[in-house]
Amino acid sequence: MSTIPQGHQYIDGEYRVGRGPVAERVNPATGQVAQTLDFASVADVEDAVTAAAAAFKTWSRLTPGARADHLLAFATELGTRAAELAVLETEQTGKSTRMSHEFDVPGTIDNVNFFAGAARHLQGQAAGDYAGNSTSMIRREAIGVIGSIAPWNYPLQMAAWKILPAIAAGNTIVLKPSELTPGTTLLFAEAATAAGIPAGVINVVVGTGREIGEALVRHPQVVMSSFTGSTQVGRRIMEMAAETGKRVHLELGGKAPLVVFKDADVEAAAHGAVAGSTINGGQDCTAATRAYVHSSLFDTFTTRVAELMDAMVVGDPTDPDTDMGSLISFVHRDKVAGMVERAKEAGAIALSGGFAPDLPGAFYRPTLITGATQDSEIVQDEIFGPVLVALPFETDDEGIELANDTPYGLAASAWTNNVNLALRAAAEIQAGCVWVNEHIPIVSEMPHGGYKASGFGKDMSSYSFEEYTNVKHVLISHDTDTHKEWQDTVFKQR
Repeated sequence: MSTIPQGHQYIDGEYRVGRGPVAERVNPATGQVAQTLDFASVADVEDAVTAAAAAFKTWSRLTPGARADHLLAFATELGTRAAELAVLETEQTGKSTRMSHEFDVPGTIDNVNFFAGAARHLQGQAAGDYAGNSTSMIRREAIGVIGSIAPWNYPLQMAAWKILPAIAAGNTIVLKPSELTPGTTLLFAEAATAAGIPAGVINVVVGTGREIGEALVRHPQVVMSSFTGSTQVGRRIMEMAAETGKRVHLELGGKAPLVVFKDADVEAAAHGAVAGSTINGGQDCTAATRAYVHSSLFDTFTTRVAELMDAMVVGDPTDPDTDMGSLISFVHRDKVAGMVERAKEAGAIALSGGFAPDLPGAFYRPTLITGATQDSEIVQDEIFGPVLVALPFETDDEGIELANDTPYGLAASAWTNNVNLALRAAAEIQAGCVWVNEHIPIVSEMPHGGYKASGFGKDMSSYSFEEYTNVKHVLISHDTDTHKEWQDTVFKQR
């Protein structure tokens, strides 16, 4: 992160030195200290919110077209920094350079371009006379200062998902990225300023969730809290937001099922399962973690998945030939390994994967588990690592029932060549996204968000504007008669 000047807070259009403690950031692929970070203090959060509140007064009054022009310039600026962003994203997360260069950075720039267009298409019900002798219309208005908290698994993309719909709708924002991966979020904010987005519209504070995250959620001038992360922390944020009754947007944990029905193309399903379970080292809340496979295909499927996983290249994330880099930290790697070991102690079998003692960082090889029970920890709880658990089923009803049998409901996939079964699975699986004969692809035009313990609210797409705007009904009477019949229900006019 040599490109970032001294000071790891970005407030009111400039870098500042945080007034909180100092911490070391480790490159998870090497285990070596990569940087010393200055953390924010509560006073820095106050400064950031003050800057955002001041910027809101003018930013919210710009026309949608003017905000769209700013975002288009922002996309162009990010394009000039694409290589720098990708290198830093890999360095701070340990993910493969292919993921950073071909998925994270292009996806982020596409999001900026999408919201540049979406800013000019805020929709509302058509004006009309619904009450008699009057015209009703809808105004969709920005709500104020947004306080957002983003995770470490996709630092750049998650910053974009939080920031873009908020500012496109006319809000301003203070974002707290993970203290493990703040670099590309800071560069994102810097690029916005360089592109002409006014100071104070985007602010970044770096620090721990317990201190800085809570200060941001609880700040009285923050009118909405948006959080992506664990279900446990999401519930804590709801509690804090309830203190002042502010709006909450939550994208929480996932335990995505991949259901392979009897007529599925098993080779396609195996490839989809491996890609869907190991993307980003499995550190993806939509990653395939539970494969339910019809018993007639189970042995063929698991054998092929194990072969494909064993063939994956795990190692130096900066090498273009590497398929999967490291996990985010040694602590997280050990958490993933602990879940696998407990599953094995309970009778499950690991057909592939495990520790990578030949590699220096927080590496864990793609792992396939069979023989677990539906009620076991490894089937019910989020792993957030490159681990896929496969279980057989007998009937279509059972496959769908098992898919729904966790507290989560963020994403799922169904594999079948039967159009009726595909439509049934899409309707009956309880998840915010159901892929058919595919697992993982997302696009800026479509919403992302969950059911059940996976949270509520949508990222991306025009639906995200529902989260970041107030809908106001305006009624204009054009009745020249001073006597309004409805008023007779209140007092008899004489």
